Amino acid sequence: MRKDRVTRAQTDEFPPTSGVPDHRDLIKPDPYFASPDGDFTLYCGDVTEILPKIEFRESVDLIFADPPYFLSNGGITCHAGKMVSVDKGAWDRLDSVQLMHEFNRLWLNACRAILQPNGSIWVSGTRHVIYSVGFAMQELGFKLLNEITWEKPNPPPNLSCRYFTHSTETILWAARDNKSKHKFNYQLMRAEAGDRQMKSVWRLTAPAASEKESGSHPTQKPLALLDRIILASTDAGDLVVDPFAGSGTTGISAVKHGRRFVGIDTDSDFLDLAIKRYSRQSAQAKLL
Repeated sequence: MRKDRVTRAQTDEFPPTSGVPDHRDLIKPDPYFASPDGDFTLYCGDVTEILPKIEFRESVDLIFADPPYFLSNGGITCHAGKMVSVDKGAWDRLDSVQLMHEFNRLWLNACRAILQPNGSIWVSGTRHVIYSVGFAMQELGFKLLNEITWEKPNPPPNLSCRYFTHSTETILWAARDNKSKHKFNYQLMRAEAGDRQMKSVWRLTAPAASEKESGSHPTQKPLALLDRIILASTDAGDLVVDPFAGSGTTGISAVKHGRRFVGIDTDSDFLDLAIKRYSRQSAQAKLL
């Protein structure tokens, strides 16, 4: 997602109490890809422009979002044992903290407008963005449910040796509003945790090599993470939306578990990768 398109005028279109503008006079966008079964649909474009035009009508059960972390600002990291610059793309560059927060308010409010009354949203991020996301959620009227810590057992080392090694990401889970009766498949999560209440610290490895056979995304999430989120907070047949779809991990997990999926991304190359992954999974499913 390109944050450089965000302006004060755009954010004023989405005040916290009014919902999104009336887009009935606008043309519904054509999907970039739609599966024959209708269970996997992709749109190419800016989420803040496309999302309000899709006729969801408060029908979305779950949203998972992995927005830009705005890390591509001249820093360094460790990749494959080598020091490399952090440059994921123009969509990941930060102009100002104020614009970042306005951008987060903009897309979060568009997401809130499409959630069904008892729907919920999960948002992943590092310290660079997650505090803005949490504050924006509170400003917009979401009900915060949990703060999940995803612990990575084998993170890249900190090359400067001036900080603790960054080994976690935070995932915020929130219901649409204080009146929402959000879905939580408690017994399923308890069974997965060995007949104990599942804790809010999840130790999961990075995406396996098999998840990158068709290609990869610089911020790709492990399938196991999305499996847990989708199984915890949806039922079969529910509608799952990812406004920053990337390589389509959310959609792959959703379809695998019998949910319907709609994803949006600005980069057609990543959407093509998502299509390859979906086609690969569909072919494998037919062999079973």
